[in-house]
Formats: sequence, structure tokens, C-alpha cells
Amino acid sequence: MTDTTSGRLLRLLSLLQTRRTWSGPELRERLGVSARTVRRDIERLRGLGYPVHADLGAAGGYRLEAGAAMPPLLLDDEEAVAIAVGLRTATGGAVEGIGEASVRAMAKLEQVLPARLRRRVSALHTATTPLTGPPAGPTVDPAALAVLAAACRDHERVRFTYRPGAPPAPAPDGDGDGDGDGDGDGDGDVRVVEPHGLVSAGRRWYLVAYDTGRADWRTFRVDRMGTPHPTGARTPPRPLPAADAAAFVTRSLARRAPVGRAVLTVHASAAELTDRFRVTGAEIEPVDERTCLVRTAPDSLEWTALRIAFLDLDFQVREPPELADRLAVLARRLARAAAPPPP
Repeated sequence: MTDTTSGRLLRLLSLLQTRRTWSGPELRERLGVSARTVRRDIERLRGLGYPVHADLGAAGGYRLEAGAAMPPLLLDDEEAVAIAVGLRTATGGAVEGIGEASVRAMAKLEQVLPARLRRRVSALHTATTPLTGPPAGPTVDPAALAVLAAACRDHERVRFTYRPGAPPAPAPDGDGDGDGDGDGDGDGDVRVVEPHGLVSAGRRWYLVAYDTGRADWRTFRVDRMGTPHPTGARTPPRPLPAADAAAFVTRSLARRAPVGRAVLTVHASAAELTDRFRVTGAEIEPVDERTCLVRTAPDSLEWTALRIAFLDLDFQVREPPELADRLAVLARRLARAAAPPPP
């Protein structure tokens, strides 16, 4: 096999690994070769053990399927470093069990990294210290994320039980009801939805989907779901009433009823507050260069009290009074903890 052919095979393999399906004309255009050469190169990859499947017909194409003995992935330098960094970061993620799995995967990856890349990854790891803060939030099942991601990709309906949160404010323009947030209890009800996309927001995962039972778009918190099950029914994708899934989640949660809404005067600039308090720009109203109003709808007043106390910034509570009470209780507890022990 000539060097030219080897290089073309590597490029073809890289293309097949970056997208689910490629049509023959697309591959011909990308590789600059004839249809016969594409077919011959596909056969060469199959001979090397890569399970390349071909779909016939006008809508057909080539796709690389997972196999029991899949040869190694083809990664360039930047992709390998990105995966290594991502695995190290994922050890403290919100996906249940992801930390241990990331450590195992990282150990395998480091064994096959070239020395030059191993040094880059090691230098970054050595120079980086994670910042630990208040207790972590809920975790989600990685198997559930995999099922939902596949359903989003294949436009397949899924069924799951769901434990909704507090009733949200009505959305006058059909933006969804924010089912995915709030504090609720109970066994939940059965939902059948057409998934559109997953949104990761810090330690929370949201599913944006069209709820067939309610005939409207909704957001669902993945950690409040029971095990999602594919139904086998595939539907044409519906137009999402937002720029993308992230915009939909942001707008949906912003329309929730202001139950437990906290309003604070914080003595810091808007830029500093956005970075340190981890709130969105929509929640901050600058008063002057060193003072801002913050309006946020927290999960709980206790959590907001801990977050704002952790900032090391001067602030005053404007509303609700219950938040001031929580801070007073927290202050007394901290004062008792800091007091000298009795003789």
C-alpha cells in the first residue's frame, strides 16, 4: 500500500469517526477521488477490521459501527489532549460513577499517548488544583444519559416516570413549564416525549423534549427521571421554539414562579459578581461600578445562604425575610463553632 493510499485511508477513517453517516458523494468531495476509489478504500478498512456499514438507496451512505473488537480510534494531537483533559476534569462531575470510570479510561489513554503528548497532559495536571466548594448537588445515571442522547440523535420517543418540582408560572408563549426544576416529591407520573437535546448546566442535566401528553415543549431534570425506555417509535424532528436547547432551558427556567426568589444588594461589580457567584447576566442589575442588585430563584434558601456567605463580599438581603433568618441561624452556628472551647 503506497504512502498516498495510507494517508487517504487515515483521512477516510477520521471522517467516518466524526459523523454518524457520510454519503458517497460527500466522501468523494472530501477526499478528491472517484466513487470507485471510495468503494475500494472502504473495502480496505473492512479488511483491517473496521466495521464500515453501507446503506443502499438515495438516502444511503457509509457509517462506522461499533464492534466487539474495534480497532483503536484515530485521534490527532489536539483531540488526544482534549480527551485527556476532559477525563481528568470529569473525576468531579455530576454523572454518577463517572469519576472512577474516568480514572480507568485516563490510565488506559496515558499508556498509548506519545511521549510529547503525555508531557503536555502531565504538565497541565501538575499545574492545576481543583477548587473545592460547598457540597455537590444531585448526580445522574450515565446509562440514562446514553439512552436520552441516542433518542435525541435518532428522533425516537422515550417513556419514563418523572417527579416534577414546584408548579411553575404559566408560559404565555408556549416556552414550556419548567417541569425540570423545583422541589417536589411523590412517585411521579409517566411521560412520553420526543427528545430534542440535552443541556448540561453545572452539576445539573436537563432534557428538552416535546411532551406528547401535554402537547407542548418541556424541560426535564434528568436526576428526577426514572429509567428512560426507548419506545421504538421515530418521529420527524419538530421545530424548537428557541435558538437552541440551551436557550430554551434558560428561558423556561426564567419563567418559573418567583417562589423563594432572593433579591440581594451585593457590593461588587457586575463582572466580578458574574464570575464569583455563578449567576447569569440576566440576574444582575448594576447600580453603580461597585454595587449590584441580584435577583435569583434558588433551589433552596439554605443553599443561597451558603453560596452568598462563601463569596467573601459585603451584601444585604432585600427579600425574602426568610433568607435573612437563614443567614442569622448560619451566623450563630458559625459563631458557636469559632468560640473557644469551655475549660
